[in-house]
Amino acid sequence: MASIPGLGPVTAAPPSLAGERVTARAQARQRLAFLIMLFPLLALLILARLIELTVIEGAPASEAEPITAAPPRGDIVDRNGVELARTFEAYAITVMPRRLTSDPEVLASKLAEILPERSREDILADLTSRKSFRYLARRVLPGQAQRINELGEPAIELAREAERLYPNMTLAAQALGYTGDGGGGAVRGLIGVEKAFDATLSDPVQRAAPLALSLDVRVQQAMQNELAALVADQNAKGAAGVVLDVNTGEVLAMVSLPDFNPNAPGQRADGTRYTTENDDGSRFNRVTLGGYELGSTFKAFTIATALETGVLTNLQKQYDATRPLELAGFRIRDDHAKNRWLTVPEIFIYSSNIGTARMALELGRERQRAYLEKLGFLKPLEFELQEKTRPQYPPLSNWGQLATMTISYGHGLTVSPLHLANGYATLVNGGLYRPPTILKRDSAHVPPGTRVFSERTSLEVRRLLRLVVTKGTGRKADVPGYRVGGKTGTAEKIENGRYVRGQNVVNFAAVFPVDAPRYVVVAMIDDPRGSKATYGFRTAGMVVAPAINRIIRRIAPPLGVLPDETRDLDLAGLLPSKAAAEE
Repeated sequence: MASIPGLGPVTAAPPSLAGERVTARAQARQRLAFLIMLFPLLALLILARLIELTVIEGAPASEAEPITAAPPRGDIVDRNGVELARTFEAYAITVMPRRLTSDPEVLASKLAEILPERSREDILADLTSRKSFRYLARRVLPGQAQRINELGEPAIELAREAERLYPNMTLAAQALGYTGDGGGGAVRGLIGVEKAFDATLSDPVQRAAPLALSLDVRVQQAMQNELAALVADQNAKGAAGVVLDVNTGEVLAMVSLPDFNPNAPGQRADGTRYTTENDDGSRFNRVTLGGYELGSTFKAFTIATALETGVLTNLQKQYDATRPLELAGFRIRDDHAKNRWLTVPEIFIYSSNIGTARMALELGRERQRAYLEKLGFLKPLEFELQEKTRPQYPPLSNWGQLATMTISYGHGLTVSPLHLANGYATLVNGGLYRPPTILKRDSAHVPPGTRVFSERTSLEVRRLLRLVVTKGTGRKADVPGYRVGGKTGTAEKIENGRYVRGQNVVNFAAVFPVDAPRYVVVAMIDDPRGSKATYGFRTAGMVVAPAINRIIRRIAPPLGVLPDETRDLDLAGLLPSKAAAEE
């Protein structure tokens, strides 16, 4: 044994311990080398997985789009701040079928219980699809999303989405419109206000404040309810209605029936999806996009034009209505023929086509056409909604005497119900034409309007409108104290450019209170069939006038129009004693 001076003997390490140390050092070097080699391998694996997710499993644009939160969209409110449309946060439920870990049959049953709007079969088809990405549901509420999340299927993902809600369901559906997928998670307006003001509702600055419409939900609800009941009673094909402020041009109600639910715009009222075969036209806005011959309501414009141009110097001028008019093989007759000479008020209250046609011949084509143009009847309306009809009328080459006569009483010219309502507003508000609007107008920013008729002409026409309701075909529209004036209109329906025998469009244009006009109410029924309530009659006076009565009773109080039976227009001298005796 060796020794070191001062330290004593030194004992050598056992051979076995020295070997273990050498081995440990070698193993440590091997582990370190392995880890150094593993880092690039892990990076390669991560890169490969990313390529697999983005390239191999990524669906083409036609199959799927990335789910991102949709940008907010501005709210829409009525003139009193009542909510008409808003955006809320919902969930989209998606699945990657290739990554499914659960039994599709079992999972489909569980999902169908949570998503009652989808059938088990449809869900199963999505779960077993060969595509890499499928939507199981959209607009899912948080409670449903939570239950789906608790199923624990990793192939199912939940993403937040901004969804559009129309809390009043079908109310003013065609006017409001609806939204659809604009790509990249965004939404865009497809019809109605949503489309017309898409840029405003999407703009980050402008959408901060709600878009205030001129509509009044109280007025809209009343008119929609009354017209729906009338359509059901008459087994009619549809209806249209407008309430218009005559002094501002604001549309307070716009009803088009049948209607639809903008929360589910792809579905009919019975829950079935729209197809080419079963589309009932409920998304079609009859008020602005429908074009109709509106019959005798146009006689008011003929008389007003004759007064304004001096063809009529007073209302007691008489026209020969002793027999039908015949021209070029065409026969013009009266439905309620008196077979005698008639004064202008008589022509109006008895709705004489013969008398109006003779007046139009004196007026002539050029003056008739000029005033129809001033009233906006020869072009699409200046109105915010993009769904607008283009009026149909004869070209100048074919606008001869016969066309002049028939257009004078509303045949041979098609316009929308909103055209008619705005024309009547011009007639009764003192003669000023203003384009209608669906936006709320501040009283300080009402357009001054363009003069079409004088105040005197406007007053005379209002007297005649009141006379129709007190003595003529519009009696059933009268509401005590509200001084209603108006005119009935009936015309044969046109389909594919041809008249359909036995099918009529009946309408009524009303104004109240007629001594100090505030509102025009126009209602139109498409093809009424008669009922017990109308004694089988299908005329405007029997079908629409009573509905106008009920509508005015309902909307006048919330609009602040109070009944006053001590006031009225002076109608003295309008009817001769002979006509009064016939009443």
